Amino acid sequence: MSQSTPSVAPITERVRAYFAPVDRTAGVPTLFDAAQVGRFDMRAPPPPWVDLGWVSQFVRKSGTKFDALCAGAPAMTTAQVRSEIEATIALEFESWGKLQMTLASGSQQTNLLTTAAIAAPNGSGGVAAAPVPLLTGTGPASTATILNIGATAAAEFSIGSLVAVDVDYTGQLGFIDAGVSTAYVRSASAVGSDINYVRRVTLNVGVVVAIADGVLQLANPLPAGAPSATMQVSELVGFCDREGASFFQEWSALFVMQGAQGDRILYHYPRLQAMQASAEVAQPLAPPLESTRLAGAFRALPVRDANDGETVLCFRSYLPAALRTV
Repeated sequence: MSQSTPSVAPITERVRAYFAPVDRTAGVPTLFDAAQVGRFDMRAPPPPWVDLGWVSQFVRKSGTKFDALCAGAPAMTTAQVRSEIEATIALEFESWGKLQMTLASGSQQTNLLTTAAIAAPNGSGGVAAAPVPLLTGTGPASTATILNIGATAAAEFSIGSLVAVDVDYTGQLGFIDAGVSTAYVRSASAVGSDINYVRRVTLNVGVVVAIADGVLQLANPLPAGAPSATMQVSELVGFCDREGASFFQEWSALFVMQGAQGDRILYHYPRLQAMQASAEVAQPLAPPLESTRLAGAFRALPVRDANDGETVLCFRSYLPAALRTV
């Protein structure tokens, strides 16, 4: 007698979102192979995937159009063709953070760097205070979780300070990033040759949880890993995005629905671009309180499947529970 049990429709509770960078210069996305790591621990995704937590109101829409090819008199359908291929998704992030705000912003998402004393007011932050260099050859080497800046500089920071760690802007053109493309610079004059511009748009940020002997201890590792000797540290107070900016965010995405009986559904979009500006949705709580969620909407862009050369927008994978009939 077979020990297998009949398959059933997956019973899932929520959707968990994971994002990974796209190499914008080379046009290469991060690919997820469900055959290799489809059963990963949802609390510890394989690198470089970043866990964005639970999302709600997750909606997939297919805009693919199927048209009939007709022949004869009277005309009769003899075949079908796909005349237009499109896929979009919409969701609400249940938590706010640097990356969630970046994804939902639709364009550049900037860091509000602490301003210089004489800075004129500006919507996305005025002229930034001078950055702090990382020390080399004195004390411990800086890592993804500790920043050695020396006792004098460390005295200017406090527990809870937010920091951005990245290189100076020295005229770089094109996509600007420390592992993730966060902006596109057409000319140095467009960004005012601002030495802090890369730190202004970087995702390489962290929060200070301890300070000792000139070393800043961060709560979590910097996304770009151990900083290079050419990187400097800028303090920031928060994050800002702007409706109407020209840059398009593009990311690889993975959405996972874990079945209560051990099955799993995975939706992998190798290339997603934001298709709306920043938006929020109010979720009523006990009056008069409301929970404000970030709303995001994205359009899928095509990739070519190496197995057969097909051009696709999304890979949907289903991993059955153990001993389910298939």
